[in-house]
Amino acid sequence: MSILVVFILGYLAIAMEHIIRLNKAATALLTAGICWALIAIGSESTHTPSEALSHHLEEAAGILFFLLGAMTIVELIDAHDGFELITARIKTTNKRKLLWIVSLLSFFLSAVLDNLTTTIVIVSLLGKILAKRNDRLMFAGMVVIAANAGGAWSPIGDVTTTMLWIGGQISALTIMRFAILPSLVCLVIPLIFAGFRMRGTIERIDNKKNELNRHELARERNIVFWIGISCLLFVPIFKTVTHLPPYMGMLFGLGLMWLITEIIHSGRDEAEKGIYSVNHALRKIDSPSILFFLGILLSIGALQTTGMLTSAANYLSENIGDIRVINIIIGLLSAIVDNVPLVAAVQGMYGLDRYPTDHFFWQFLAYCSGTGGSALIIGSAAGIAAMGMEKMEFGWYLKNISWLALAGFISGAAVFILMGS
Repeated sequence: MSILVVFILGYLAIAMEHIIRLNKAATALLTAGICWALIAIGSESTHTPSEALSHHLEEAAGILFFLLGAMTIVELIDAHDGFELITARIKTTNKRKLLWIVSLLSFFLSAVLDNLTTTIVIVSLLGKILAKRNDRLMFAGMVVIAANAGGAWSPIGDVTTTMLWIGGQISALTIMRFAILPSLVCLVIPLIFAGFRMRGTIERIDNKKNELNRHELARERNIVFWIGISCLLFVPIFKTVTHLPPYMGMLFGLGLMWLITEIIHSGRDEAEKGIYSVNHALRKIDSPSILFFLGILLSIGALQTTGMLTSAANYLSENIGDIRVINIIIGLLSAIVDNVPLVAAVQGMYGLDRYPTDHFFWQFLAYCSGTGGSALIIGSAAGIAAMGMEKMEFGWYLKNISWLALAGFISGAAVFILMGS
């Protein structure tokens, strides 16, 4: 119980970061340290806590290395003005129209890449278009909803959907066929409501001052952009072929990008090619956000180690019974704690003999666990990435985006239930 209290207090400190003036990364790391110290002190064995911590660190490291690789590739594309190839084609200045374009792009791109990579790419793209911070925050919040909704209906779009696919609970074509409409509703409803607030025109960033430089580097820009995007798209293919974790595909892509950029700029002196190098891109990565991610994942791992998440899943099963209600609650819980251990607990509780492959229960679980995390900014990897990139406050997201995400989540769930009845 003391671990749960520490986790809740840490969670509240993160939520009130702008009030207490304590960096969320520091809070997350302190919370993780105290939780695991309590586990170690209360354990009879000195080896069991260390083994459990090593297991959760391995899982967290996979996500962190994936995030590090994706952000570095995006920074390289950005350094070569690669996003200009996209921003130059987005002519509209109408806020509402641009919001729909960006959100739908995020929705379908997330199904091909994944929600985390998509969020990193699109939020970086928005930074090249929108001059006003308030506009960027609102758009980034909608990108989180869109990316999570887009990832839920694809077997490679979200970690939990991939878990269910690999575990044999769902098949690729069936989840795509049955979940795409509810997932689309999960995005469209927030878009409609957000459209009433997004009136007028955007103030675009003027990039003409670098026009000469961009012209000189046009060839390098095109090469880096297309190879960078290809590396990101290659990750799910690498995973499918090798069955290795996604971060290995991402690190392979980063190594390839590193090699190619070194070759492209081999004729320049060190000072001139500095800003186009991987070394420079790595220095621009937001390290506090990565440490925040680590602290959150390890804190949730502490709850999982103590059996609290499994107990919560068992409680839902024994006291509620209705699989539709259980999945909706799991979706909402995934906004507070990581959806991965929740889904893993459910997979362990219910066998395929009870709910066979492609049963409504598994399909609805994929939708709920994938989209429910949008309700809070730290409820999904996409949200945490956007939070770090745009310095988005927990309270701002709660006030401006959470209710939109909840409206979409409930609407999509209602469509899913109607389709399954």
